[in-house]
Amino acid sequence: MPTIRAALLCLLVLVGAAAVTAQSSDAPSVKVSSPNGQITLMLFDAAPAAQAEGQASSATPAEGDLHYAVEFHGKQLIAESRLRLELQGQPPLGPGMHKTNVQTESEDETYTIPVGKTRTVRNHYNGVRADFEDAAGRKLTIEVRAFDDGVAFRYIVPEQPGLRQVRITHEMTEFAYVKDAVTYPLILDGFQSSYEDEYQLRMVSGLHRDWLVGLPFLAQEPGIGWVAITEADIDNYAGMYLRKDAGRYNVRAQLAPRVDDPGVAVETTTPFNSPWRVLMIGDEPGRLIESNIVLNLNPPSKIKDTSWIKAGKSAWNWWSDNAAPSVTFKTGMNTATMEHYIDFAAKSGFPYMLIDAGWALAHRTGPEDYSANADITKVTPEIDMPELLRYAKERHVRIWLWSHWTSVNEYMDQAFPLFEKWGIAGVKIDFMNRDDQWMVNWYRKVVAKAAECHLMIDYHGAFKPDGLRRTYPNLMTREGVMGKEYLKWSARVSPAHNATLPFTRMLAGPMDYTPGAFGNSNLKNFVARNFEPMSLGTRAQELALYVVFESPLEMVSDYPEHYAGQKEFDFIKRVPATWDAIHVIGGQPMEWISMARRSGEDWYVGSITNWDQRDIKVPLTFLGDGEYTAEIYADAPDAAEEATHTTLTKQAVDRNTVLHVHMVSGGGNAVWIHPAGTQ
Repeated sequence: MPTIRAALLCLLVLVGAAAVTAQSSDAPSVKVSSPNGQITLMLFDAAPAAQAEGQASSATPAEGDLHYAVEFHGKQLIAESRLRLELQGQPPLGPGMHKTNVQTESEDETYTIPVGKTRTVRNHYNGVRADFEDAAGRKLTIEVRAFDDGVAFRYIVPEQPGLRQVRITHEMTEFAYVKDAVTYPLILDGFQSSYEDEYQLRMVSGLHRDWLVGLPFLAQEPGIGWVAITEADIDNYAGMYLRKDAGRYNVRAQLAPRVDDPGVAVETTTPFNSPWRVLMIGDEPGRLIESNIVLNLNPPSKIKDTSWIKAGKSAWNWWSDNAAPSVTFKTGMNTATMEHYIDFAAKSGFPYMLIDAGWALAHRTGPEDYSANADITKVTPEIDMPELLRYAKERHVRIWLWSHWTSVNEYMDQAFPLFEKWGIAGVKIDFMNRDDQWMVNWYRKVVAKAAECHLMIDYHGAFKPDGLRRTYPNLMTREGVMGKEYLKWSARVSPAHNATLPFTRMLAGPMDYTPGAFGNSNLKNFVARNFEPMSLGTRAQELALYVVFESPLEMVSDYPEHYAGQKEFDFIKRVPATWDAIHVIGGQPMEWISMARRSGEDWYVGSITNWDQRDIKVPLTFLGDGEYTAEIYADAPDAAEEATHTTLTKQAVDRNTVLHVHMVSGGGNAVWIHPAGTQ
């Protein structure tokens, strides 16, 4: 049976495969190409000439608008698209602008990061800063950087007479596709969102005007390439979303409004700059996953000594609802239960234990009342914090603490130094569910204060990453994704959802999805429940998620007894949480993915499929010279019915080996490859 995506592509061929690319009769004012010459962004002073009849694939910018276009492999990828800032009480910036000056630049540097998808990062681009001016003498600069894996631009408004106080009502940045692109939108119900929803499959022409689309926004323009829109380095600005625009294949920016003044998105003074508007570009969607462009567009680290920032896996009490069936005491948010999970972390070699909601003193109406403001400098009587800290330290385990963001906002100045004194590793901060200008600035204030106190941060209830972790590498991960927790009350986190996330949400950065469920099930036998919850998909898929998904703080979510005596737990104990290299072998959003990551001399390969059984070939060309041993956790022959069943085999491999991987419905495959003779 053909997939839905394949059917849409066939329809494209029938109705518009030979669509003619819209071209401007005006030469670009500015043109910058990537180091390899394959990606080019062009800036234009004036609007393009009207399109010829029959070529109206996208609406052109209004007469006189500043605009841009992007080419990939010599083909237009983004047609001429408007650049404009709408201001309260003033004419917009953008219309009538003409170029006054251009400065070129280039960079080719390599830097290291303490945790991430690669240990070293190459920052290689060609750039320009193009100055523009309108008839009233108002100035605007567009800065562009072209990388081999994408292009980015941002607005810079310099200090100037008559333009000191600025209130931006709308940013009218457009993205005009040249043909009806296949897209994977995350449709949100409003600006106050946790980004926790399924991704959809839509043609860009089928997006509704009233839909609010979250970033990153992935699209394929058949015959041209893949492109994902996101943003980087959001600082004193509002988060960006997308809406369908007037053009047939156009989308445009929509900024999160201020909570205190919804008619305004950004209130600031000149000089200022917008975040980078990022277009990640590649021939295959896997190339976008490998990219570090979002990191590269952020300032270097402000933390000189990062030796205390450590990736690692963590035991966690919340997913299983404090389950501990082997003990005689009453389980719950109490000292004995937390010590049970600390013991599990220690025996498993995990550096962390995350104590979730309920440890701090608060007047809650019930166990699920997470919104109750807690004094996080004080501990509930059921938790003996000095004893827990002593117990954990004795077992070489460090503790993370959960907090509602309102409690952090009220008590941070007292609590963070106290946590450092206690020896706390980090804080998981939850339920912000906003990315307006105030909240964006709050994220930065919190992570900076945490860095002063040697605390790592995990943002939950969060907006998508923007690369801030380069500047503050103590920002380990964040949620901003519909993760494993949703299976406690729904069947929404499916293998198809898992196969989509690497191509969409993960493009922006690490995601705290919280894998590790061993109550694996097919859809027929699945039951949503809070205590000892189940998960959808096979156990082999669950193992593979530790390779496919990126998060330097990685949960091992199930209760300790569920892992006892299970051969698959050896893979979870061994798999790293930070990496030296990444190689995406192949895949398609909503269908499947196969990915390899390297740590030291060892490689790990994770492959997952949606509800379709699948056979794929995994060439091991990424290996170095010499002989290796592959330890392969595969779906057992009956895994479609008995989802917990796997097979474990070992075989000799080298870089010429091609693994033949069979995955059942909802299945997966996880491989540890190490030099022969090592364990």
